[in-house]
Amino acid sequence: MWFNQRIGYSPQSVKVGTPKETAPDERRVALVPDTVSRLGAATLEVTVESGAGSAAYIPDDAYEKVGATVVKGAAALLAEADAVLKVQAPSAAEVDLIKKEAVLISFLQPATQGDIVRALAKRGVTAFSLELVPRISRAQSMDALSSQASAAGYKAVLASSSR
Repeated sequence: MWFNQRIGYSPQSVKVGTPKETAPDERRVALVPDTVSRLGAATLEVTVESGAGSAAYIPDDAYEKVGATVVKGAAALLAEADAVLKVQAPSAAEVDLIKKEAVLISFLQPATQGDIVRALAKRGVTAFSLELVPRISRAQSMDALSSQASAAGYKAVLASSSR
């Protein structure tokens, strides 16, 4: 509802896009197929850049099976998406491609990425920085830091037990 009022679209025409991450050594992807199917059920149009999930072992056809459109290259995806979902902050080149007045949801590190935040503001992009979501019960479903810390903890135990 707020999102639809903000961008002036009906739910049927909202386009959500997830480009391939460009940060070095980033293996995560902002959308997994299960989430794509939920967004599709909410009548959102989902577009994923080809190879976006490959570092996380998610092939393009897994996205297509749940209704996402897979496209080559980020330029068209970013130019058309009303909402852009990323893991890491966009690069300066990506900011220039994001549709004016779109919504961006990602980790932004605004304290160290001031130039990126200012560039997003200049384009009129509404940005939500996931690491700034309060770590409280009411916001738990949006708390990306706790889920990442939990996964890292499990992986640490597995790694230590294999030595």
